[in-house]
Amino acid sequence: MEFILFGLLAVLLVFMIFNTRKRTKAMKAEQEEKATKTVPGVKVLLQGGIYGTIVAYDPEDLDSPALVEIAPGTIIEVHSQAILRIVEPKDVVVEEPVVVEDDVVANETDAPAIETTEETRARLERDADDK
Repeated sequence: MEFILFGLLAVLLVFMIFNTRKRTKAMKAEQEEKATKTVPGVKVLLQGGIYGTIVAYDPEDLDSPALVEIAPGTIIEVHSQAILRIVEPKDVVVEEPVVVEDDVVANETDAPAIETTEETRARLERDADDK
């Protein structure tokens, strides 16, 4: 009976060691990929949930702070590990028109316009210039 328990313990220890190695290898590969993709001009998500654009980043010296622009003209210094992930632009999906019950086709002109981030920035800059 004791041999079976020692055998189970050995199997569990081997499983834990291999699982830890696999997870460590995956994390290291993810960090290296993030370091190669983190270049000036790329949009990132920080640990605190703040989106910004990389201004300066040194992948060789991870102790030096990265400079991130969070608003036009507002640049903050963050630790390189504060960068959670690179924000990939999503593909735009074009949907078919929706037919409602009374055979009226709803399209984009019926919906209120939604400003993009760039349009909002331009509007705010125009408002600041007007003041």
